[in-house]
Amino acid sequence: MRDERRDLRSRFAFYVSSPAIGLACIALVYLAIAVQYAALTPDWQVPDEPAHYNFVRFIVETGTLPVLEFGDYDQKFNEQFTNPANTPKLPIDPLRYEFHQPPLYYLLAAPIYALTGGDLFALRLVSVAFGGALIVVAYLIVRQIKPDRPELALGTAAFVAFVPQHVAMMAGVNNDSLAELLLALILLQTIRVLNEREKRSWLWLGVLLGLGLITKTTDYLAVPIVFFAALLSSPRDTTGVIRRLSFVFIPVLAFGGLWWLRDLSVYGGFDILGLARHNAVVVGQPLTSEWIARLGFGPFLIGALTTTFHSFWGQFGWMGVPMPDGVYLALGALSIAAVVGGSWSLRSSSRDDSYSDSSLPFSRPLLILLAFFTFAAYVWYNLTFVQHQGRYLFPALMPLGLMFSIGIERWMRRLPRRMGLIVFAAVFAGLAVLCVFALHRFVIPSLTR
Repeated sequence: MRDERRDLRSRFAFYVSSPAIGLACIALVYLAIAVQYAALTPDWQVPDEPAHYNFVRFIVETGTLPVLEFGDYDQKFNEQFTNPANTPKLPIDPLRYEFHQPPLYYLLAAPIYALTGGDLFALRLVSVAFGGALIVVAYLIVRQIKPDRPELALGTAAFVAFVPQHVAMMAGVNNDSLAELLLALILLQTIRVLNEREKRSWLWLGVLLGLGLITKTTDYLAVPIVFFAALLSSPRDTTGVIRRLSFVFIPVLAFGGLWWLRDLSVYGGFDILGLARHNAVVVGQPLTSEWIARLGFGPFLIGALTTTFHSFWGQFGWMGVPMPDGVYLALGALSIAAVVGGSWSLRSSSRDDSYSDSSLPFSRPLLILLAFFTFAAYVWYNLTFVQHQGRYLFPALMPLGLMFSIGIERWMRRLPRRMGLIVFAAVFAGLAVLCVFALHRFVIPSLTR
C-alpha cells in the first residue's frame, strides 16, 4: 500500500515538473467531458442557443448579416419555449433576439453549418474547440506571470476547464466561447507587450482587440485595460504612449469601424452596437425595479446573490435545473477557503509569495481590472434587467481561477509538498467529476422529456 502511494506521489510530481503533460491531461479530460455535454444535452437547452443558431442560419441562407427588428423578441413565447416539456414541440424561428450581436463567431460557424446542413452537434463542437483553446491560453497567461510556479498555471487551466456551468456553455452554440478566447488572448498579449516593448507586439495586440470588438460586447472590457497597459509602458512619456496606442487602434478601427458604420446605417442615431435597439426590442423582460417593488430590496438582494452563485457553478438549461443544496454548500465552503487562502497569500510579504515576481507591477493591475470591469458590467446590466446569471462573470474566469488556485495552494503548503500537490490536484479532479455527475444526474434526466 505504501509503495502504491509513493508511486502515485511520484507520478503526480512528474506531471507538475513536466507541466506540458499536465496541461495535455487537463485539455483531454475537458474535451471528453465537453463533447459529452455537446452530444447529450437536449437540443436548444443551452441558454439563448436557438437565437445564436438562427444568426448562423440567416448568414448561410441569405448571404447577409441580420438586423434586429421589433418583433424578434416575444417574452410569452420565450417562457413557453424554455419549459423543457414544450421545447421539442415549438419552432425556433421566432427566437431572433441575438441578431444585434457582432458577427465574427457566426461568420466562422457558417461554413460548418453549410457543410453539415445545420447539424447542431457539429456547431456545438465549434464552441467546444474554442473552449479547449481558452484552457491553453489561461495556462500560458499564468506561466507568463509566474513562470516558476507551474502548479498555479495548471490549477488555473483546470478551473477554467471544469466549472460545470462553463463546460455547459462551451458546449452550446453561442459567441461566448470565442469572446472569452479572444479576451484571454488580448490579456496574454498585453502582458507580453509590457515585457517586450516591441512595435510589432503592440500591432498584434491591436489585431486581437479588433477581432474581439467584432465578436461580442463583453470584449469591450479589454479597451480600458489596453489603455492602462499603454500608460504603464511609458508613464512619463506621453509621446510613447500615443505611439503605442496608434499601433493598437489602427487595426481596431479597421475591424471595428466597418461594424460600427454598418450599425449606424441600420439602427441610426449613435447606436454603434445595436444595444439601444436591443433594449427597445426586448419588451416584457423582467425589470429589476419591478422585482424590488414586489419583493423588497433585502429579499431581492439575497435572492440575486444566491442565484448568481448557484448559476456560476451550475444551474443548467434555461436556469431551470439547479443542483442540490448540498452541492452548493460544498462549493461555497471551497470558495470561502480559496478566498481566505488567497487573501492570506496576497498579504504575505515572504519571498515565496505567489505574486512575488518581476511581473507583479504589470500583471496584477491588469487581472484586477479585468475582474473589476466584468463584475461592474454585471451589476450595471442588472440595475435594469433581472439577469442573475453567473455565466455573465465568465469573462473574468481566468483571474478568478488564478485566485482560486492561489488560495487552495496556500492551504496545501501546510502539508508535505507531495501530499499537498496531490490534494491540490484532487480539488480540480473533483470539479471534473462534478461536471460528469451533473450532466448525467441532473441535466439529462431533467431536460429529456
